[in-house]
This record gives sequence, C-alpha cells and structure tokens, in this order.
Amino acid sequence: MSLYIGIDSGTQSTKGIALDLDSGAVLAEARAPHALITGLPAGHMEQHPQDWAAALDHVLEGMSAQLTADQRTRVRGIGISGQQHGFVPLDAGGAVIRPAKLWCDTSTARECDLLTKKLGGAKAVLRKTGLPFLPGYTAPKIFWLKRHEPRNYRRLRHVLLPHDYLNFHLTGNYFMEHGDASGTALMDVRRRAWSPAAIAAIDKNLADFLPPLSASHEAAGVLRPELARRFGFSSDVIVSAGGGDNMMGAIGTGNVAPGVVTASFGTSGTIYARAAKPVVDPDGEIAAFCSSDGGWLPLLCTMNVTTVTEHVRALFNQDHAAMDRAVAGTRPGADGLLLLPYLAGERTPNVPDGAGVLFGLNAANFSASHFARAAMEGATLGMNYGLRRLAALGVKAREIRVTGGGAKTAVWRQIMADVFGVPVVAMKEDEGAALGGALQAAWCHAIREGRIKTKLSDLAARIVAVDETTRTLPDKKHAARYRKLQTLQDQLGAAMRPLFTARAVG
Repeated sequence: MSLYIGIDSGTQSTKGIALDLDSGAVLAEARAPHALITGLPAGHMEQHPQDWAAALDHVLEGMSAQLTADQRTRVRGIGISGQQHGFVPLDAGGAVIRPAKLWCDTSTARECDLLTKKLGGAKAVLRKTGLPFLPGYTAPKIFWLKRHEPRNYRRLRHVLLPHDYLNFHLTGNYFMEHGDASGTALMDVRRRAWSPAAIAAIDKNLADFLPPLSASHEAAGVLRPELARRFGFSSDVIVSAGGGDNMMGAIGTGNVAPGVVTASFGTSGTIYARAAKPVVDPDGEIAAFCSSDGGWLPLLCTMNVTTVTEHVRALFNQDHAAMDRAVAGTRPGADGLLLLPYLAGERTPNVPDGAGVLFGLNAANFSASHFARAAMEGATLGMNYGLRRLAALGVKAREIRVTGGGAKTAVWRQIMADVFGVPVVAMKEDEGAALGGALQAAWCHAIREGRIKTKLSDLAARIVAVDETTRTLPDKKHAARYRKLQTLQDQLGAAMRPLFTARAVG
C-alpha cells in the first residue's frame, strides 16, 4: 500500500485527501477554513499566507489522526494545489512582508495599463508573453507593491505563489513549476521560460527574486523532519511540484489528454482543456496557461459563479434545497429576467470595473424564484461566453466534466447542459484539485524512484471516474432559448461597459 496526500488550498478553505493508490480509495479527508481580510478598500482582496500554512497543518493533523500508524508510515508524497495568481512577497529570511493580494483583487488595473504600454501595446504583450496583463495576474500585483508600498518593495527578495508558499512551508525550498508560474504573466508561455521583457517592465532586479522554473514532474523537496515527526510520517516523504488549482483540477478530472473539457463552478468559474501545444488567443480573452503535467491548458475564468447564487440565496433566506426547488419551478429564461453577473467585476470578458445588472424586470418576474433562476442562468451564460471563445480557437467540447459547488445541484447541471449544448457529468471524487495533487505526487514519486516510464495519464485513467448517475443531456428546446439569451447577455455587457467605466471614474 502506497498513500499519497493531495491538498487544495482555496480562497475559503484548505481541503485534503489521503489516497491509497493501489485501491483508489480515499482513506482520510479533512478541511480547515480561512478568511479574507475585512475592511479593505473596494477591489482589494487579501489574505494572510500564514493562515494558509496553519490550515494546512490542521488538515494534515486531521488526516493523520484518521490513519493507522502503519498507514501513516506508508505516505510517500504530498501534492499541493493552490489558488492561482496570488502574490506572496517574502524578505531575505523567508518572512512574509505583507498580506498576499489574491486572484480576485482588481486594484491593479492601472498597473496593467502601464505594463502594457511599457511592452509596446496589447498585441506586443501577446507576442512577447502569450498572455495580456490582467488585474488578476501576479505581475501587476508586484508592480503595485513597487508603486504603492516602496518600503515593502525594497524588502522583497523572494516572489512565491500561494501553493509555492505552502511548498516552502513544508520543505523550506523556494520552488516554482511551469503550470502555476504561467499565470503570473511573467512567463513566455510558448517557451515555458521567464520573459525578460515582462520582468524588465517591472524591475530589472526582479529576475533575482523569482525561483528557477522547474518541470511539473519534479519534487519541490522533502518534508521537513520536524513536520514528518509531528504528523507521524516517514522521513522521506516527497513534496511534488504541485500547481495552481485549475492545473491540479485538470489532473483530478482526468483532463490530461486532448479531448476532455473541465468546468469548475465554484466561487469563480473556469473551463479548460489540455493541449499538446500553446493555444494563444489573439484577443487575449483565453488564458494560454501551461499545464502541471508538461503540456498547456487554455483556460477561461469568470469571477462570478457561486458568489452570485449565494448572494441571492442569502437575500431570500433560502437553504440550498429551497433555492433548487425555486429554480426548478421557474421556466428557462426566468420569464424575461436576465442577470449580468459582474458582482466582482469580471475577467472574461475583461471588465474589472463591471457591476451586476438585472435586465427585464416586470411585475410577473419580480419574485424570489425568478431571481434565483436568473442568478444560475446568468453565471452559466457568463461562463459560456468563454466556452464559445475556446471553440473559436479550436478547442471544442463533446462532453464537459463539472466540479465545484454548482455541480452538486441537478437543476443547475440541467442549465449547464442546456446552455453549453453538450452533455455534462460530475465526478465521483468532487475534490478534483486535491485528487490531482495526490496523483501528481504519485507521478513525481514514481519518477524519482526510477520508474521513468510512468505516465500521469495512466495514473489518472486508473483512479479518476465520473459519476454516471449525474450525466445530464441538453434539452434542444431549452438550448435554443439559451442561445438567444446568450446573445442578449453579450450585447448587454458590451453596451454597459462605457457606463461601468464612468461609474468607476465618478
């Protein structure tokens, strides 16, 4: 028996699973919450990295307590998945300088404009890096620190991403792999190397603060002895490269070969597919990320999914079952009520100053059930905007594997199938990013042990499984209705952009 631990450190909590690779069984699970820092100005979203480390330790302790002494000694590796793009600034001694600015922080729009201008405009940026500068990415956050907190910037000696910081906590090593690093906007994703142009636009010395880039099958290091003793593990537990939550979610849903498309309906929403070569969007709307398995991962991200439905649910004091019944009892299209769901601005399309808009209100649809339906539909249509862009770039879905909170709801899965126009199916193990971490750790350990022919795709094919009881087919009549609504939402979003900008300036 060989056990591998997968960890998913997200915006709201850290989750972990202990996977028996031989049987495919999950032998232990644990979770610990962490919170956003409150009271910050609008657009600023931050967390204390030390809270992630404390939550990680709590999760590892919780899983260790569920395992027998013999099972604990059979843990061979740990793989970390973390929220992408967060900027963890460390000083020369490895101490955190200030809280991490997160993926959902939109305070860096001005920095994006300045960096784009320095590189010669938007088209030049795409030529030099493959990604535009967007507020969610790490590069403008680093530039923000330099411009707004120069005293803190002068202390900067190490730049890490959230999952890299947890690897640092476990091993003491500064390490960064291609997948998560591609979301910094500091890489040339085509060459899988740091971009001298992007780095120089911020600070010529920044290159000295970035770890060397490593392949995703390599180990970040070995678990520190004091932690191994604390959790009852052996002294040779490796910590794999890990990756961003989307990259690890791809592994955990079997999205490690062309042809599989994954959609995550969580706080934010992502849709992605594995590619054997870079997929660079000339319009910059689809992220040309690298995967954490040696390939590439073209990806769209929207910032408003379960955030939207949870706001509506709380507004009407409904539990999840009541909200599902309300949605199921309302006709597709919510009798003309359409939500533009930009509650936290938006990333795809890039509307950092965006706001939510309810369009089509009348006496017949002014009800809790219509609001609930419009929330689910609006968030899903927002994701479909990007799915259609992926299709235009040649990445077409025949089936979509869905994960996250939204995937657990039958009525929402039906909306997904109708909006996307293809079957959707949920996973047997919904903690896809944590499962991906465990599988990557097993892959890393196998190669480290000399089994160099071990393929991650073979491991995923053996362990990852869909839940066929959740498979949902599109309704042709409803799909036609949603195609019209998609056009309307796209037109509404485009028409509102000048007003969003004016609202932000005012």
